[in-house]
Amino acid sequence: MIDFGSEICGTLKVARTREWLETNGLGGFASSTVIGLNTRRYHGLLVAAVTPPTERMVLLARMEETLALRDADGNERRIELGVGEYERDHPAVLSGVQTRFRLDPFPIFTYEVEGWTIEKAVWMVHGHNTTCIQYTATRQSPLPADTRAELRIRPLVAARDFHSLKRENGELNPNAEVGLQQVTLRPYPDAPALRLSHDADLVDPTAYWYRGAWLETERERGYDHIEDNHSPCELRYQLGAGTDTLSLIASTEIVPIRAIEELRRGEIARREGVAAQAPFSDPLVSALTRAADAFVVARGAHKSLIAGYPWFSDWGRDTMIALPGLTLATGRFDVARDILTEFSRHLSQGMIPNRFPDRGQTPEYNTVDATLWMIEAGRALVEYTGDATFFRDVLYAPFCEVIDWHERGTRYGIRLDEDGLLRAGEPGVQLTWMDAKYRDWVVTPREGKAVEIQALWFNALQTLRGFASRFGDPARSAHFAALAERTSAAFNARFWNAANGCLYDVVDGPEGREDPSVRPNQIFAVSLPHSMLAPARAKAVVDVVVRELLTPVGLRSLSPNDPRFIGRYGGDLETRDSAYHQGTVWAWLMGPLASAYVRVHDRDRASRAQVRRWLNGFLPHLEQAGVGSVSEVFDGLAPYQPGGCIAQAWSVAELLRASVEDV
Repeated sequence: MIDFGSEICGTLKVARTREWLETNGLGGFASSTVIGLNTRRYHGLLVAAVTPPTERMVLLARMEETLALRDADGNERRIELGVGEYERDHPAVLSGVQTRFRLDPFPIFTYEVEGWTIEKAVWMVHGHNTTCIQYTATRQSPLPADTRAELRIRPLVAARDFHSLKRENGELNPNAEVGLQQVTLRPYPDAPALRLSHDADLVDPTAYWYRGAWLETERERGYDHIEDNHSPCELRYQLGAGTDTLSLIASTEIVPIRAIEELRRGEIARREGVAAQAPFSDPLVSALTRAADAFVVARGAHKSLIAGYPWFSDWGRDTMIALPGLTLATGRFDVARDILTEFSRHLSQGMIPNRFPDRGQTPEYNTVDATLWMIEAGRALVEYTGDATFFRDVLYAPFCEVIDWHERGTRYGIRLDEDGLLRAGEPGVQLTWMDAKYRDWVVTPREGKAVEIQALWFNALQTLRGFASRFGDPARSAHFAALAERTSAAFNARFWNAANGCLYDVVDGPEGREDPSVRPNQIFAVSLPHSMLAPARAKAVVDVVVRELLTPVGLRSLSPNDPRFIGRYGGDLETRDSAYHQGTVWAWLMGPLASAYVRVHDRDRASRAQVRRWLNGFLPHLEQAGVGSVSEVFDGLAPYQPGGCIAQAWSVAELLRASVEDV
């Protein structure tokens, strides 16, 4: 359980940097800060995936929650529970009544106000675009004489694509359809109906526009950061002595309010089942197992993996890198099989899609490494399950086709060169995982023969050589072995940088140059199951990576000794993209480092203990940024502030995989 007291909840500067996340297994989510202050366009109590896991819309932005006290003379005092930030009163001022926030197992907010303790619990229902909100108000002493108390809740509706903002407009339908314990809102023709089930004592249909909501994180990121929300009604709940339970369900479906207790019990039981999938008892592993659940989503009748919250969808590269940690280490073998089967159906010219666009357009095939990572994911599935039959029946033929296409050439100049190394790239495109591009500027183009692509190619060839032999296919086995031998010979001749005692990042780049940049990509030449490096060279690579790139939260994307190094990640899009792979730290790279480190030290006790210390260094981060999960990136310089997505699939996955396999 993550538990914050007034030291966090009572300090605006700190509280706005802690964010919670609820997900529903469809790509939809609910998210905000631990004080309920929305700071991103992606924050909302119901962000529905209209076409799972994409077409996400912020339907319900947040609630205005007020305790109203009225005396016998009709005088009224109003105390705000939460905090909103508006253009007219930026920066926000905390009301001071929130004393606690905890994840137990979902977000629970505690308010101490006028003799009441009010707890608000928020959770999503798995498999549905449904968010439940339940208030428990407890008062130990009687109300003052002639005083009437109400908890008043105003839903603030956005009904927009989650990448965009809206201002007050005449297109919105302001009418609320009020029925028995049900309010239905149909704000725009292109948005799903928002259905609010409740057990309020009164529905006040007076509507307002809340103008000028200020989203500070969007301002910091250089984006439009002001929007208007429409409030179609107010729900009023009477409070008395003792304990009152007040409930609200926001959904795209009609969900009767009487179902809320069953939904709560069911979701708690489901999450207990998720926690039980932890491969062994350990604080970090247990936390990562729970975090992993957020990324497994439906895509039609199949499963996929969301790359990161709040803004990524399911990406091919991220899915294949994250699959072993998120599904195999947690025992979700059927999910892994389903994902691999579905992606194999989308193979085109030896490539899997790197991205399925939000609105169903043609998938994008623009990555050189995603398909090679898929072959490694297939190998890992057999390693965990022993199920070579699935590999033979479903994956073997498509994977052999992948090799054939790469030999003769496919999109974007991806082809096997005469020396046995894999070339990729054309001017103006970015094909490796270091894929930042701002307008026409490819920040780290890496055109030519990139080091990790050779490592993945060799690993794929050796993997398929072994399976070809196992499946009685000697011709292919011999062919793959011959290709692997050529690749290994050329790699060792071309990539060793004797001056630095490590590997070049790219050879045969523009004008035939070698790139001596010290980057983390070389670690894959050691960490993957099949390596081309002799032990002495492998250890030298690991030593350089540890010395120049290692931080407590992952590996820098460029050595700080490089004049191009950028130590801070932040600012507008151009500033962020310029730093994305030029010094910014990536948490997911701690996994490959762990595997490489124990390998070059013969998996002895000391090396495994060192890896455990590195991994446990992430425990404090679980109470930062996206609480309970692991961020996408961090600054390249101390104190290594988190940035990017607040919950990143491959960050969680690789820390979990390394914990299971290497510790």
